[in-house]
Amino acid sequence: MFDVLDDIISEDADEDAVGGPSSNDQYDDLFAALRSELYPGVSSFSSLNFLVKLMHLKVLNKWTNKSFDELLKLLKLAFPKIDLVESHYEAKKLMTKIGLGYNSIHVCKNDCALFWKENSLKDTCPVCSESRWKLQSGKRSGKNVPHKVLRYFPVGPRLKRLFATLKTAKLMRWHSTGKSKDNDVMRHPVDGKSWQEFDKRHPQFAGDVRNIRLGLTADGFNPFGNMSLSYSMWPVVLTTYNLPPWICIKAEYLMLSLLIPGPQSPGKDMDVFLRPLIDELKELWVHGLDTRDVAYENGVFRMRAALLWTVNDFPARSSLSGWSGQGYRACPTCNEDTPSMRIIGKTAYFFHRRFLPTNHHWRSNLQFDGRTERKRPPHRFSTTDILEQLRRVKTGIPGKHPNYGGVKRKRGDDELNWRKKSIFYELPYRATIELKHNLDIMHIEKNVCDSLLGTLLADPHKSKDTDNARRDLAKLGIRHELHLFENGNKLMKPAADYTFSEANRRKFCRFIRSVKFPDGFTSNLSKNVAQNDSRLLGLKSYDCHVIMQRLLPVGCRSLVTKNIWSTIVELCTFFKQLCASTVNVSNMVEAQKQLVLILCKLE
Repeated sequence: MFDVLDDIISEDADEDAVGGPSSNDQYDDLFAALRSELYPGVSSFSSLNFLVKLMHLKVLNKWTNKSFDELLKLLKLAFPKIDLVESHYEAKKLMTKIGLGYNSIHVCKNDCALFWKENSLKDTCPVCSESRWKLQSGKRSGKNVPHKVLRYFPVGPRLKRLFATLKTAKLMRWHSTGKSKDNDVMRHPVDGKSWQEFDKRHPQFAGDVRNIRLGLTADGFNPFGNMSLSYSMWPVVLTTYNLPPWICIKAEYLMLSLLIPGPQSPGKDMDVFLRPLIDELKELWVHGLDTRDVAYENGVFRMRAALLWTVNDFPARSSLSGWSGQGYRACPTCNEDTPSMRIIGKTAYFFHRRFLPTNHHWRSNLQFDGRTERKRPPHRFSTTDILEQLRRVKTGIPGKHPNYGGVKRKRGDDELNWRKKSIFYELPYRATIELKHNLDIMHIEKNVCDSLLGTLLADPHKSKDTDNARRDLAKLGIRHELHLFENGNKLMKPAADYTFSEANRRKFCRFIRSVKFPDGFTSNLSKNVAQNDSRLLGLKSYDCHVIMQRLLPVGCRSLVTKNIWSTIVELCTFFKQLCASTVNVSNMVEAQKQLVLILCKLE
């Protein structure tokens, strides 16, 4: 980090020398702190280096601001000649100058609008007229305290910093120099069709390999851990795809851009909070930023940036894209032709035989849903089709106020499952991107693993083989051997061949308990086995990843019939192919065809 600071200083000094915009007034204190000795005779530490490390320790060890102030006072008393700030407040002001600060933007308590730009001086929300400030007994307290605060971390300065050190500046060209030379091999998004189509449609942007491609992800979490308090805070994080695949997803190269406050998730009002980021992304696309590249003779170039896609789980995708992930048309790819059916208590999405070849013998098999399948797969919707659908979507009122944005609006038939036109379409290039949203494979793998294990182990909390599922079979008139029946005053549930017997449940759980892995490969899975060896508890995403791809195919081989076991193996193999660091395109085309058969077998 200190090398970065030195490079930034030399960059600013060079800009002044060539007649660029002067930043000395802005950075005078920063330069002085970096060049001054921490203590007379100590050359290994500058004042700024020591302060940055001290602030880093504060974050790692969760020191309070008060304890940090007390430490600074103690250092001042012990070393009277030490060159150090007086308080945590002064330290934060100095950190802001190196791009480690953020902008605080007040938000309406109902998520209707930001008090920003044209609304920055208003005391009431322009939508619902609620006060910007917290009130006590109907009156504003002595100090103005906002209801909510959005933290926005500007992206441009941090993108410029990637070219300020020689190591990262060279790596920012990797997507051009290190991409796969085999058209059938993918190991980075640059090898994908969407990236290549984007470059063809925007040759001026693609002409300079230093222009930056970004990905965005957002999800909610409870900052209070497992406490009973319900709170959902949403970080919005950007990653830089110019970098190699083994670097771009490392924590030090992920950029936090927004920290959306709770207590409720933003939901349909996500666009309200994304406004500052989208405005900056538009500026980075249209005008760019003058950036000095230390890897190219210190030349100044106009850096531009584009947001290629988002990576989320399915519920977060709904908030970002505008297409609702609930109801009969929940699938954003099948769109208005989503194969679904209402069953007891929920909507089910199956009819996967539609994706089989038209002459496949399973299409005429009545064991699936009691009828033959003659429909073809849903057709692919073009960008023009999607834009035409979005043109028919009515603009709703933002926010959660019960009299304004919180009023539930019934969508018209012509709006399909669209709740809004996403703010991402304000980006000039958005409509030309072929792949706009990606689903996080780790979320999907965990959900599939939890459901699969819950059903195999007959877990009453996670099993999909419920009493209502058996009633649905009776309603459809299929698989009569699994229907519920009455025995006297009791309702009996026949055992299914896709669930373990009680003895086999214990065998499987003991197998999981007995497996040993190298240090650091995964967590201690024996702690996730219930005391009575009947089910698995508290599995994390990576635990499910290891179980699906390493343990489940082996552990259940002798515990279920051959047909059930082979289907589970095929499903686990498909996830293993998806999670590979290098993907063979022709193999994935074949795997997609195989997945249709797997889904039909699971039906």
